[in-house]
Amino acid sequence: MKKRALISVSDKTGITDFAKELHELGYELISTGGTKKAIQDSGIPVLSVSDVTGFPEILEGRVKTLNPYIHGGLLAKFDEPSHQEQLNEHKIDPIQIVCVNLYPFQETIAKPDVTVEDAIENIDIGGPTMLRASAKNHQYVTVVVDPSDYATVVKELKSKDEVTFDTRRRLAAKVFRHTASYDAMIAQYMTELTEESTPEKLTVTYELAQSLRYGENPHQKAAFYRRPLGSAFSIANAKQLHGKELSYNNINDADAAIQIVKEFKEPAAVAIKHSNPCGVGTGSDIFTAFSKAFAADPVSIFGGIIALNREVDAETAKKLHEIFLEIIIAPSFSEEALTILKGKKNLRLLTIPFDALNTKEMKFTSIEGGLLTQDFDCYTLDDATISIPTEKKPTDEEWEALKFGWKIVKHVKSNAIVVNDKDMTLGIGAGQMNRVGAAKIALEQAGEKSVGAVLASDAFFPMDDTVEAAAKAGITAIIQTGGSIRDEDSIKKANEYGIAMVLTGVRHFKH
Repeated sequence: MKKRALISVSDKTGITDFAKELHELGYELISTGGTKKAIQDSGIPVLSVSDVTGFPEILEGRVKTLNPYIHGGLLAKFDEPSHQEQLNEHKIDPIQIVCVNLYPFQETIAKPDVTVEDAIENIDIGGPTMLRASAKNHQYVTVVVDPSDYATVVKELKSKDEVTFDTRRRLAAKVFRHTASYDAMIAQYMTELTEESTPEKLTVTYELAQSLRYGENPHQKAAFYRRPLGSAFSIANAKQLHGKELSYNNINDADAAIQIVKEFKEPAAVAIKHSNPCGVGTGSDIFTAFSKAFAADPVSIFGGIIALNREVDAETAKKLHEIFLEIIIAPSFSEEALTILKGKKNLRLLTIPFDALNTKEMKFTSIEGGLLTQDFDCYTLDDATISIPTEKKPTDEEWEALKFGWKIVKHVKSNAIVVNDKDMTLGIGAGQMNRVGAAKIALEQAGEKSVGAVLASDAFFPMDDTVEAAAKAGITAIIQTGGSIRDEDSIKKANEYGIAMVLTGVRHFKH
């Protein structure tokens, strides 16, 4: 049986070396377009697809390989007599090796000035068809989509005179993952063009960013995947400058940190433990902001994750260096700051571009047997319909503090209460089964600092007990959703204690 290999690639990494090896192993090469030219220019004999099919490329190259002389050679069972008879009858030669990768659709739609016409033209048809045909027929055909697999194929051909079945099946599985991912990106692009928000099928694709040692706990297997063309402002696309490999919990907590710090335009610092903020501060500079975040809870910050929205300078680095931290995230680090912080070999230093904020991505939450999707919670007070039903209205300073608390409370696990002043958290109550329980934790943590502070709640007060607890601790203003059938009880209690209460009509549950 004649040995044939079909090669047609967009990514030409290593392709001429691979073609040369196949030629020297006695394979007749078939190729198209730019791939054929690259092989020819290397002095390697190669046939064009038109030489095999007896039919020219047509429709601006849209139809080249969609032909029985190609697909008969790919899909035939080499040991099935009836298939062999039909191949002989129609003068079709089998193709044992297929090396194909696809039009660069992902790279095309990533261009800021891409047109719909360009995107559509870069949807590959012949390539996926050949890949899927060859992968289906991997009992007989070796199909290669990834240049990193060329060496394995050549090594087995040289040592065994064939590619083993186990390798063929592994490569076929990779092909089906590749074409599924390719189609998922096209499906997503087309869905966005039609502005369908809840399509009848949801196809998403991710690429392996790193294998993880374990998940939340050592007995759980885990991995980290990155979304192609996902937001640059993300931990998935962060640049790690120093420190050991990120863990599952590191990644989760780091994401929580940047989701909060992106709320602020002024210099801000966020400390995270177990996906909840333990301290948030703002200031005229990043050193002041971090000093306040640290002072908010100097106990819980131990072993935490810090996100800052300004470059880390030497002064801030020295203060950060004094504390045991897992990760520091910032737009950049000064050279002196890097020198200081790299003194801790395990401390992870990450940079992300704060000028690449993206609010268009969807949030996915997996459940057993299903997937929940929703928009990210980007709702702000600017979007809300504010009402102030109490006799006392917030002062200008209280308003600043209420806005600060509202930015943070939506990132705290529900039920959530934040006690704060205008530029620093004082107490945080997270994840409680009742709201007054969350308030008691936040107020107890704030202690005497509650006097003259404000309180933010992620949802409405079902009873007036939270207002009562806040008043007794010295809180002067509250911001909450409102909408309870017992709002009047809370308003009456606030009036009784002379507290200003702002209702937003916006709930910020975070489960």
